[in-house]
Amino acid sequence: AANTPKPLPSSGPKSLREMPHPLATSSSEEMGPALTPSPDLLLPRSIADKDLSLPNGTPVDTSSPASSSSLLNRLQLDDDLDVETRDLFVTVDDPKKHVCTMETYITYRVTTKTTRAEFDLPEYSVRRRYQDFDWLRNKLEESQPTHLIPPLPEKFVVKGVVDRFSEEFVETRRKALDKFLKRITDHPVLSFNEHFNVFLTAKDLNAYKKQGMALLSKVGESVKYVTGGYKLRSRPLEFAAIGDYLDTFSLKLGTIDRIAQRIIKEQLEYLVELREYGPVYSTWGGLEVELSEPLEGVSACIGNCCTALEELSEDMTEDFLPVLREYILYAESMKNVLKKRDQVQAEYEAKLEAVALKKEDRPKVPTDVEKCQDRVECFNADLKADMERWQNNKRQDFRQLLMGMADKNIQYYEKVCVT
Repeated sequence: AANTPKPLPSSGPKSLREMPHPLATSSSEEMGPALTPSPDLLLPRSIADKDLSLPNGTPVDTSSPASSSSLLNRLQLDDDLDVETRDLFVTVDDPKKHVCTMETYITYRVTTKTTRAEFDLPEYSVRRRYQDFDWLRNKLEESQPTHLIPPLPEKFVVKGVVDRFSEEFVETRRKALDKFLKRITDHPVLSFNEHFNVFLTAKDLNAYKKQGMALLSKVGESVKYVTGGYKLRSRPLEFAAIGDYLDTFSLKLGTIDRIAQRIIKEQLEYLVELREYGPVYSTWGGLEVELSEPLEGVSACIGNCCTALEELSEDMTEDFLPVLREYILYAESMKNVLKKRDQVQAEYEAKLEAVALKKEDRPKVPTDVEKCQDRVECFNADLKADMERWQNNKRQDFRQLLMGMADKNIQYYEKVCVT
């Protein structure tokens, strides 16, 4: 019994009889007027035994990985075991600039090392550009709609303000793309996605990118079509709390981001003045022999201040701001998953009401209603598991970020405060 694997939080191992009804509530304020369907509408069957699909026919992958090695890896990742037990490692490095007749772009080397049976080789090395990463994220959203997909760094930059081919910008983007792939690699479900496998291994990704374009991003449209304008009564309290938290979190981070950018701007303006200020004392020292030593000392002190301030500004620009932006985008991604969950619940409520109004159609409706309830439960289980994983990552990232910035500020003042 000690070797029995723990059930995965995203696979929904409980039967529907054991799960709380998604519309059930002990408080009229939580969900509004309750709709009580006939008992024969909801037959208790395990979610895993059903052929789940989204309203547009896209299958929802909630099953465990096919091979035993994949299942073991998934359990290990979910339990946060030692990194040595992991069997998939991905890095993004070696950015290169490509100048063509029609466009200029940057590619990055994506290196994969693995012992998984799903891969034909133990190591792969391919080159990918930003739009390839964007294709991967779209395919993950399409095929894994119940999961939180990590955000990509923003594609567009303000012309004249940021040079997207500068070494600083390219390196910042490389770090963000590397983190994007590592987030997927560490996910117990997304890391087994077939599109992720193709992204890591295919030499020519264009052939795959042309496949299935017609189905892309139709999940939300299909759900809206099925619900027929039906409005969700209200979110369950736990998901309403998640929505409120994300709104507040985004607002606070946005404020911190704006203030941090203003501080950096003022630091850079001050740095320009300091660089002009220091040489004045050196010039003065050359004219006043008796004062040359103290004047040179002042000039050297100002030079130290310039170096320390430049390092502090770079740390904030390269380390602090990208994390803020990542989590602002992360919150938006979570809100999108929450909206999809609401759409599926609205569809479920609409079907229940349709059954109540059309009693003569009962022989055909129960299975349809059951599948719709399963989609709600699938969204609930996956969203809660991903939210917990996201919160753990956030705590670790911000602890490291804030402690690092505190250390950088201490080092700055140690350098500029000369006794």
